[in-house]
Amino acid sequence: MSQTAVALALGGISFLLTVIWGGPFIRILHLLKIGKQIRIEGPERHITKLGTPTMGGFMIVIPILIITGVLNLVTLVSPLDVIGRSILFPMLVMVAFALLGAIDDWQGVRGVRRGEGMRARWKFLFQILLALGAALVLKYGLQAPELILPSIPEIIDLGIWYVPLAMFVIVSSTNAVNLTDGLDGLAGLIAATAFAAYGVVAMLQGQVFLMRFCFTVVGALFAFLWYNVHPAELFMGDTGSLSIGATLGVVALMTGHWALLPVIAIIPVSVTASVILQIVYFRVTKGRRLFKMAPLQHHFELLGWSETQVVQRFWLVNLLAAMVGVAMALI
Repeated sequence: MSQTAVALALGGISFLLTVIWGGPFIRILHLLKIGKQIRIEGPERHITKLGTPTMGGFMIVIPILIITGVLNLVTLVSPLDVIGRSILFPMLVMVAFALLGAIDDWQGVRGVRRGEGMRARWKFLFQILLALGAALVLKYGLQAPELILPSIPEIIDLGIWYVPLAMFVIVSSTNAVNLTDGLDGLAGLIAATAFAAYGVVAMLQGQVFLMRFCFTVVGALFAFLWYNVHPAELFMGDTGSLSIGATLGVVALMTGHWALLPVIAIIPVSVTASVILQIVYFRVTKGRRLFKMAPLQHHFELLGWSETQVVQRFWLVNLLAAMVGVAMALI
């Protein structure tokens, strides 16, 4: 069986495993009363989402860890196969950011800061620290290709600047996916598309284990969408968005094609840009707004688009952009 067939099969196994345990997982969340708190300033139609179970990121993360760990167990413990052992790294990053997101979700649902979650400065500080550790491992542990640009055959050596740039990629990616998570199915579809694109890039580079990991994530995300499409039975919460976003950044860095991330993940980048532009414009104009609401998906909701229209059209744009990104990686 070819390596591509194995990767696709792993995606199918991941999908089945996640779908099977999704129902019991949702019932457990209902029993624990871990329900989503809705922002008062958000679109009024979102009030109906109040109480929908959150922390659904565990539905994604746990099957990925089981499948990747079990099926690569021999390779992971082998002292000879560096590429195989490197798959531990995105797994550890996923777990670390999932735990950070879970703390935030728990504080927002059942903690003293109910409805708000962890203080932003503390969450950002922990993201910085985790990203610093990941950047150091990438440079000095895995010795990942530092920067590959389209039409330039040589790998660009960034020296010590690689560490802060890698930190920026990871922190930006995790927050971009977090901001994109706000409509049923949106973040899951966008993330699955981006991981599939980088899975293809990894395949073209011969990074077999990274390709397998990417398609395992895609399968788990598709299974999560089984329960997250409108009307959602489950939200991924920060448990999912932070872990998926950080892992996407790490995967992009492991391929060396992280400069293509703004193309392959054009919707999360646009969503993040809309928030930054809204804040800057609000302060410069002393109270005026550039968008009806930020992040960008809510602006289009207030323009009259239905939730499913926003999700489907955003996904189509990101799908086309991801195809362009993969094509650029071939140049």
